[in-house]
Amino acid sequence: MLKKLWLTFAQAVAVGLAGVFVVATLRPEWLPERLSPPPPIPAPVREAPAPGAAAGAPAASILSYAEAARRATPTVVNVFTTKETRAAPDHPFFNDPLFRRFFGDQQRRQQNSSLGSGVVVGDDGTILTNHHVIDGADGIEVLLADGRRAKAKLVGSDPETDLAVLRIGLPDVPSIVLADSDNAKIGDVVLAIGNPFGVGQTVTMGIVSALGRTQLGINTFENFIQTDAAINPGNSGGALVDTEGRLLGINTAIYSRSGGSLGIGFAIPTSTARSVMEQIVRNGAVVRGYIGVEPQDITPELAQAFKLPRKDGAIIAGVMKGGPADRAGVRTGDILIEVDGRSVSNTATMLNVIAQLQPGSTGRFTFVRDGRETVLPITVGRRPKPGQ
Repeated sequence: MLKKLWLTFAQAVAVGLAGVFVVATLRPEWLPERLSPPPPIPAPVREAPAPGAAAGAPAASILSYAEAARRATPTVVNVFTTKETRAAPDHPFFNDPLFRRFFGDQQRRQQNSSLGSGVVVGDDGTILTNHHVIDGADGIEVLLADGRRAKAKLVGSDPETDLAVLRIGLPDVPSIVLADSDNAKIGDVVLAIGNPFGVGQTVTMGIVSALGRTQLGINTFENFIQTDAAINPGNSGGALVDTEGRLLGINTAIYSRSGGSLGIGFAIPTSTARSVMEQIVRNGAVVRGYIGVEPQDITPELAQAFKLPRKDGAIIAGVMKGGPADRAGVRTGDILIEVDGRSVSNTATMLNVIAQLQPGSTGRFTFVRDGRETVLPITVGRRPKPGQ
């Protein structure tokens, strides 16, 4: 009898628990609060940091770069140049030497104008721009952001870095603060300011896409900041500034198949621009070291074909007769690997290192010749101007 009662009790409990389970699953609100299942614990949500916020720093959003633009835009100017050309009238008589002998040269003069940008970098009205903006110009005029115009004097230019220095005589000219471009990092936000297509002063935004771009074939000495901030024709010589409104570089060139911006622009960093400007202001030109060799990069194919002992350095493909290197005993096929303790990895670094040497000084040049290192003292000469 007791066994039968226990079996009945167990069956009743099982049926009751099953009923509670069904109600808790389908209609939990019917149960008393004590029997209701606890609410699900929400998963933790991690908020994304605001743009520009450092890891671990309090979240802060940058809503505008207006303050940086306010500081920089008054210092960016439009540069207008005029160039006089001569063209013969379109008639076969005027091309006849006998006709020109009796009637003289009937060529007509034409005025061609072009537009670029520049940046005021000194309170005395010193302006940095590109060499190609003012190259061959008969007249240069500058338009300031406040509407004032002035004739500009060319202090000097350097075609090998594509930089030029102008000066105007207006009072109270605002000038920009130069940033240290060596501290720039990939991903930094930058603003490009200039006068694209002549529409008027324009500010575009992007980031630093790459640093130290070389061997692009744009200039002899290259060390570009690459940016995706839109740079278009007319921006040449304009400012690339950081988020504090300080000058980071001089906008110089774009990569484009159509003539418009494709998001690949190049600027000369202030580290280069400052050095070139100081030499132009002091000497009227840039003085660079020179040893009179024709260098060539060592490619894997070249190293394999000639069984070269190393794949870095600059191979000497030619030596100018009577030049500094020739007098010091440098031979074709030597591989330059070091100059005064500074390593040389390719022709770009070789040109930059030698250019920084003072003409008349003697440098220690380390070459690899026949598998052995050879140190030659070379008295550095002065690099001739392009075209000489």
